[in-house]
Amino acid sequence: MDNILCDELLQEIFLKLPSSSSSSISLVSKRWLHLYRSSKLTLSLRFNNPHHHHHFFSFISLLNQHPSLSSLSLLLLSSSTTTTPTTTTTTTTSLLLSAISSCSSSSKLLSLNFSPAPVPLSSIVSLSNSCTRLRSLSITLSKPIFLDWVLFFPCLKQLSIVFSYDDDDDDDHHDDDAGCSEEVNGRFDKELNLETICFEGIRRDDMGIGWLWKRCKSLKNLKLLSCQGIGSSYSSFVHCLQGIQQIELKTCRTVVDEVLSEIARYCISLESLLVHDGGSRQGLLHFFSTCTSKYLHKLDFRLPMDLQNNHLFVMAMNFRGLSSLRLQSCCFVTGEGLKALGMAVSNGLEELALINCDVVEREKGLLATLGQHLRQLRKLDLSHNELLFDKDFISMLVSCIHLVDLKVRGCKGLTSVALISMLRSCKRLENLDIMLCLGIQSDAIELFVKNCSSLTRLEVEGSKLSDAAKIWASDKFIEIV
Repeated sequence: MDNILCDELLQEIFLKLPSSSSSSISLVSKRWLHLYRSSKLTLSLRFNNPHHHHHFFSFISLLNQHPSLSSLSLLLLSSSTTTTPTTTTTTTTSLLLSAISSCSSSSKLLSLNFSPAPVPLSSIVSLSNSCTRLRSLSITLSKPIFLDWVLFFPCLKQLSIVFSYDDDDDDDHHDDDAGCSEEVNGRFDKELNLETICFEGIRRDDMGIGWLWKRCKSLKNLKLLSCQGIGSSYSSFVHCLQGIQQIELKTCRTVVDEVLSEIARYCISLESLLVHDGGSRQGLLHFFSTCTSKYLHKLDFRLPMDLQNNHLFVMAMNFRGLSSLRLQSCCFVTGEGLKALGMAVSNGLEELALINCDVVEREKGLLATLGQHLRQLRKLDLSHNELLFDKDFISMLVSCIHLVDLKVRGCKGLTSVALISMLRSCKRLENLDIMLCLGIQSDAIELFVKNCSSLTRLEVEGSKLSDAAKIWASDKFIEIV
């Protein structure tokens, strides 16, 4: 059989196999191992002791054995025994990136993720000379902020940067265009092709990103994580907002109100907004009242102390086109607000998540009412509501006959009765998560796997799967996670 299969056919087969099969392939023969590496497009490596120099030679050899590589991810872990970690990490980082630049597949590389060690600017320039087709770059940079090297990557579409700071870093102010050489501001003063930007760890007084905001007219997705500032004045920041479709703000309490205000005013194409762990009640209310986008259809909030009923009432008036609403740990939301919003979006809402929201447990009959209003739901997530019991849950399922994705992870109050109800009501269910549901027993799971005709993925503890359930899952091609 090995002689019958030509190289091209074997490589096509390898591309369709799951990553878990790689170890088995490598054991068949040297030919299979060579062909597998030659066809592999993605590689992820972790360096536990990166200061050992013999690893570099192995790394170069490994890269050259993957000539088709298009995506590379490196995780660099510092050794606890290193006496000078900063110097060693910098040297290691430079050597690894030099190896990438010199390998035969560098010109084919489209995506590079290097974390968490800071990357020297000299290595970035070297990468730009060899990885000319790079479309996605994820790295860590040290202060101060210099980003004019982005211009050396003409194909770059996605940029993710974690800004790293030493304890002795000062908070000196820098000009808004700090780091931009005269050459950048002159001959290379052109629009960037970036479509996705993720910045993590910008401090309050950091500057140097203003010129980039001004040149990102094609930006579609923006993520700010644990940021105390935006790296520029807001007059520079607003230049990139008009075409943005998706925004995520996580743990950005000090800037979230101002950012939301500018988003409401300038993001006329906004489709999706996520705000986690940071905001103010007044700032949120201002956004909900003044947002100019007619396309906003997805909202995701984890705001334990900030989201209240008055926000939901305003959303009910202004966001009737919502197709997805995700709320997590929103302690001050009550059934009154959720019912009002549910009625307003009843014709279009397809996804609802009420994760760890005590209103689900506190107000009896709420889920039944929501189910009656939201008959178009396809995705429902009620995870980590520990005191959710069968009666309230089943009363909602009776109306949600179109569900294809259901998550009740960590709902310890549910029993096997709830699972049987899913079997009766949710005929189209494809994905189910019942992990950490202590009351659901293995016999009910076996019955469900056997009789649910549309199920393709089940998340459950392996200890709850009987031998018969495993056989049924295998025969029906159900993925067990």
